[in-house]
Amino acid sequence: MGERCTVEGTVQSVVFQNEENGYTVLSLLTEQGEVVTVVGCIPYAAPGEGMTVTGVWITHPLYGPQITCEQVERRMPREEEEIVSYLASGILKGVGQATAERLVERFGTDTLRVLEEEPERLSQIKGITAKKAMELSKAFRELTGLRRTMEFMARYDLPVHLAVQAHRVYGAQALQRLREDPYLLAGQSFGVEFSRADEMALSMGFDGDSPCRTQAALLYELQHNQGNGHVFLPREKLLWAAAQLIGLPPDRVEMCLDTMVEQGAIRQEQVAGVLGCYTPELYEAECFVANKLLSMLRFPYGKVRGVDGVIEEMEMTQGIRYAPLQREAVTLAARSGVLLLTGGPGTGKTTATRAIVHLFEKMGLDILLLAPTGRAAKRMGELCEREAQTIHRCLGMSYNDLTGRVTYKKGESDPLEAEAVLVDEMSMVDLPLMQALLSALRPGCRLVMIGDADQLPSVGAGNVFSDLIRSGRVPLVALKEVFRQADKSYIIRNAHLVNGGIGPDLKTNQGDFFFLCRRVPERMVSTVVELCKTRLPEKMGIAPEDIQVLTPTRRGECGTVQLNRCLQAALNPPSRTKNEKQFGDLIFREGDRVMQTKNNYDVLWEKDDGTMGTGIFNGDVGTVEEIDPSGELMTLRFDDRTVGYTADMLNQLDMAYAITVHKAQGSEYKAVILLAAPAAPGLLVRGVLYTAMTRARELLIMVGDDTIPGQMAENDRRTRRYSGLRRRLKEGGTEA
Repeated sequence: MGERCTVEGTVQSVVFQNEENGYTVLSLLTEQGEVVTVVGCIPYAAPGEGMTVTGVWITHPLYGPQITCEQVERRMPREEEEIVSYLASGILKGVGQATAERLVERFGTDTLRVLEEEPERLSQIKGITAKKAMELSKAFRELTGLRRTMEFMARYDLPVHLAVQAHRVYGAQALQRLREDPYLLAGQSFGVEFSRADEMALSMGFDGDSPCRTQAALLYELQHNQGNGHVFLPREKLLWAAAQLIGLPPDRVEMCLDTMVEQGAIRQEQVAGVLGCYTPELYEAECFVANKLLSMLRFPYGKVRGVDGVIEEMEMTQGIRYAPLQREAVTLAARSGVLLLTGGPGTGKTTATRAIVHLFEKMGLDILLLAPTGRAAKRMGELCEREAQTIHRCLGMSYNDLTGRVTYKKGESDPLEAEAVLVDEMSMVDLPLMQALLSALRPGCRLVMIGDADQLPSVGAGNVFSDLIRSGRVPLVALKEVFRQADKSYIIRNAHLVNGGIGPDLKTNQGDFFFLCRRVPERMVSTVVELCKTRLPEKMGIAPEDIQVLTPTRRGECGTVQLNRCLQAALNPPSRTKNEKQFGDLIFREGDRVMQTKNNYDVLWEKDDGTMGTGIFNGDVGTVEEIDPSGELMTLRFDDRTVGYTADMLNQLDMAYAITVHKAQGSEYKAVILLAAPAAPGLLVRGVLYTAMTRARELLIMVGDDTIPGQMAENDRRTRRYSGLRRRLKEGGTEA
């Protein structure tokens, strides 16, 4: 990166502008008479306006030296010539060069003030009616309002794009609303850290015990803990956490909480011995899921005759004999509206799932196969030999900029056509996604939920699959017997040992499982690089793109950050034939394996067959196919889809030669290299090890300290998640 600088001047021309996010490329005429290129978030920039830009000099491979803007102060044009350029730029619809010249000729340097404050005078200009004068003035006031909001954000070192977002949510009232309550920025629509919004509010003169501060702290704690998997927080824990956050006595916070409960801003209910506090959205989600499932269990599904005969016919056709529990799963699927099917690797879940699909086909049902991730959906479709898709795409998920929330096209008013839905990898499904899915099922639709209850729970709030199993209210088939052919796999044998609290057998290095003891972090990393670059490709014929390195942690000498740096250097080193793009500490290079790290509901993709759609989601892994020489556009491939990423979207990507175990949920790889290295105690647990081991399809190589796998297997400490779904199901549901 280059040196920091500050330049002052007047916008000469706008080369490029993205109206959605404000990304702009412009030419700035400095006070020294030089023309410099400025790039960054500068919404609605126009020729003629003055700017003071602070940023970093970089040398673009195609366009030469330019300043990447980090902070900008903007001034409305002052001279008549500047005002004409500004108004003629198209910044106001309906005002071109001729109209701009007439306005400035009539009002001179007072033109912009007249536009904002005395619109009735505009009708003195030929061609401007009284109605058009008011429209022009309204548009100009909105524009100046946005600029003032931008200046307000810049004053507190907040990202300028938040001004555009605030105007989408609050319109012309945005600045006034934020001045009245700056803690609005800490809400879901904006995602500003509470500490940033708090610092801003206190510097604006808000008191430490102002009601809006205390309310924001309470909501922040509830929303923050959703990220830790909690659907609610016990009242006492919420009060303590919020009081700690803002340095007030708990009794002062309690008065505010009582007011919010009375107003419905927080929902409160007794849950299994504690008084639980929910956000309204998660309270409604939990109640809806419980009530909908209970109503599906009560629905009078017609008796299906001849199930045993159909099962025997399938056995003859496929040349297999179903185990008793597999037969039970098929029978229950035919006779009940909801079924849970769970089991570890090698216990015949896939065979049972295929049998249920075949039975539903025999019944003439319209079937949908779904999974939480693209990779899981692809695998499910291949195993069942029919199309499968992600839950998100099936429901038509999109993102609402105004609310900062996900919305779905499919729901109670426009349900899915399906008569039977099977969902794989259910342990990954969180409470809001479960609510969305159930709301889209029409009355009488059957639902089969398949998963491994011993894997890690969902990243989002809730513990849905486990709650359903433990409630005892939903029909359940738990497959336990490991079939003979699967028992030959040392991956499967060791996974079941780990699930039983016993460390994997690290001495029997054969078949599909190997352990390489390396106790020094540097040797662990060098061994992993060697395996990926030469040993597996040359000795076992496994290409690097079929190998996935997994580790429990991002940080440290054996975390994903360090591993990705080393693996990129070994597997995809710099080359004259490969374009690069630097972004922060990362260098993206053509051929790199990358991962999307946050949901982007609006990004456009195109399939190889020309089909187009939107949405790339957290955890999707792709390859950098091409980087435009300008560095402003990267083309990525995610399986059969290609996507164009602009420079402002690169903060959504990370390297994926090595990923965390949590990010690997729902995926399966031909070969997995798993690091057994020191990490935070909360990551060295049985669920992490078991989930990592079961990601490997044909080969698992563990590299690291031989004491760690045993410690992880013994440590079944699971972080408690506050959820009321199990209780609601056991008690027969409650009204939202």
